[in-house]
Amino acid sequence: MPTLIAGALAVFILYTLLQMLRAANPAILARGVKIGGGIVALAVAAFTGIKGELAVAIPLGIFGAGLLGWSPFGTSGFSSIGGMFGGGAARKSAGQTSAVRSQYLDMTLDHDSGALTGRIIAGPHAGQSLDAFDLPQLAAMMAGFDAESIALLESYLDRRFPAWRQDAQFDGAERESHATSSGKMTDEEAYQILGLQPGASREAIGQSHRSLMKKLHPDQGGSTYLAARVNEAKDTLLRTHRN
Repeated sequence: MPTLIAGALAVFILYTLLQMLRAANPAILARGVKIGGGIVALAVAAFTGIKGELAVAIPLGIFGAGLLGWSPFGTSGFSSIGGMFGGGAARKSAGQTSAVRSQYLDMTLDHDSGALTGRIIAGPHAGQSLDAFDLPQLAAMMAGFDAESIALLESYLDRRFPAWRQDAQFDGAERESHATSSGKMTDEEAYQILGLQPGASREAIGQSHRSLMKKLHPDQGGSTYLAARVNEAKDTLLRTHRN
């Protein structure tokens, strides 16, 4: 009987964890995994060091410290390893943001945290932040938005309410895939989307594009629409460089 109870409890805990992972914000989840991995690596390094296995403990300790954002060799040391886990990218893009604008919404993506914030710029709620509304209120706004604004709002909802599509009464993914921009993207818009200053080099354009795609690519739980806009921004600026 105790074994049966323990088994049932284990299944319940596993199910609860899976539900939490499914509903978690991808950016927050990735940061949690990174921090947890750093702590585990440092703990194992300390354990092996006590046993006298310094050849294993030292590199493992440095690796764990790198995951937590610290390097004994300064900012240049182990930058490639840190970049694999987002540490290097965070230092390079400190304070960097991207802006995407539609007829009804003005959205901002923080490169470091992956947080997506928005402001309504037209309609009865003009001037208000999306954070001021709950899920039912935001869903009701879609009826008055154009396709491009709906795609942006759905991207915001995916970040703030990861499981919202499960209860939605419409196919938002299909509508997002058909959303198109309001016209040919200008250089100014492209720079804003990539979070760059006018005149940025090809290398800076490529670096910003890669960093954003890691956060926005659909395969990583991101937005199809925003990923397409980032690709369009890169192509627009690279054409400018070729000309």
